[in-house]
Amino acid sequence: MKFNFHVKSMYWLYNILLLCYWASLIPVLIYRLIREEGFYQRIKQSIGYLPPDLKEKISNRHAIWVHAASVGEIVAASPIVREMRKTHPNEVIIVSVVTATGFRMAHQIIDGADGILYFPLDLPYFTNRILSIVNPKIIVLVETEIWPNFLRIAEHKHIPVMMMNGRISQRSSGRYHLITFFTRRVLSSIRIFCMQSRIDAQYIIDIGADPNKVIVTGNTKYDQTYGIVTPQEKKRFLHELGFKEETYPIFIAGSTHKGENGSVYRAFNAIREHFPGAKLIIAPRYIYQADLIRDEGLTNKIAMVKRSDMKAGKKVSADYDGVILDTIGELGRVYSVGDLIFVGGSLAHVGGHNILEPAAHGKPIVVGPNMFNFVEIFDLLSSRGACVMVKSEAEFVNTCLDILLHKERAEQMKHSCVEVVQENQGATKKNLLELQHLLDEQRR
Repeated sequence: MKFNFHVKSMYWLYNILLLCYWASLIPVLIYRLIREEGFYQRIKQSIGYLPPDLKEKISNRHAIWVHAASVGEIVAASPIVREMRKTHPNEVIIVSVVTATGFRMAHQIIDGADGILYFPLDLPYFTNRILSIVNPKIIVLVETEIWPNFLRIAEHKHIPVMMMNGRISQRSSGRYHLITFFTRRVLSSIRIFCMQSRIDAQYIIDIGADPNKVIVTGNTKYDQTYGIVTPQEKKRFLHELGFKEETYPIFIAGSTHKGENGSVYRAFNAIREHFPGAKLIIAPRYIYQADLIRDEGLTNKIAMVKRSDMKAGKKVSADYDGVILDTIGELGRVYSVGDLIFVGGSLAHVGGHNILEPAAHGKPIVVGPNMFNFVEIFDLLSSRGACVMVKSEAEFVNTCLDILLHKERAEQMKHSCVEVVQENQGATKKNLLELQHLLDEQRR
């Protein structure tokens, strides 16, 4: 296939910039190789050298390759792989990730995969090497994973690629607009785009996808099973967190970013004035910030302990007000014990995080004014009164109090959450139907 001059130049520029980026990280990589357990194996996989046992299981088995970059994509991929295993019991299924947290999360919640590996560095030699080893029959990209060399080489090897649960943020769309002549070529190698919403569909078309290849199938996160937590599991969570079963309210702040935890603490102090027995759970987006969050709690006269310390059996304060959930893969289920949920990244100018997790548990949800990465989901939940957006810290504090003080409002929000989630389930089956069409084409 012939490339025009501008596209060829962009591939060269992309590869040079990628090489310069990795070269600049050499001191950091050496440090992590020395200090970080498992990092050596991660780097080896990223340059196409798989562990012998994994290589034996997946080498040249014509697997269905599902790529999900990190934690959010793994959550979306979980129901896809689960149902894929049911509908294709004899296929080899592998899952690739980019981050270490995604790797750990995949091992925790992905059932049915024959192998989990790190995605190769997107440089021609490494990408070609791993694709030659695996030789997949089809590649499934979860959400928006656009790797130019990987897609170009897959096309050259005649490996069909599809996008499932596709999502593209307004911010990313704006950036890609600057190089649409390049993204149009890169996206042309994808056979079908199964997008979460009409907004995502329009964004992917705007940056160069063929409109005839774009369909809206819904969000597979509605099909995730984290909403199913038994009463026994809830009791176990409460016991492990050191909370009594009758504790009310439990205020959970999920996926918080720097600058948001202070607002959470001030809201919690206001809640405690009305509910002295209230408890707090903060799940930071970046768990390395746990110590800073604990120190910030002390300045607000709130004693917090780390979940990681509790799980490790370390001695913690006998009298604490809340727990910092500095662990991977627990938040989606821990939401089940909450009475009020704040989803972070929304008071900070980040764009919000997944509000479907607490919605699946039927919980009242509060977010800040910045939900531009989840516009359609937010619009749906807020239009039914299931999720409330606040514009300031003062409004945040007052709204949290109002929901907890007026139980009829909280109950209506809970009911609306459950209704919305149940009405929108089924995206996984729609995505897998498109996968079946591609598999059928290969057999012809």
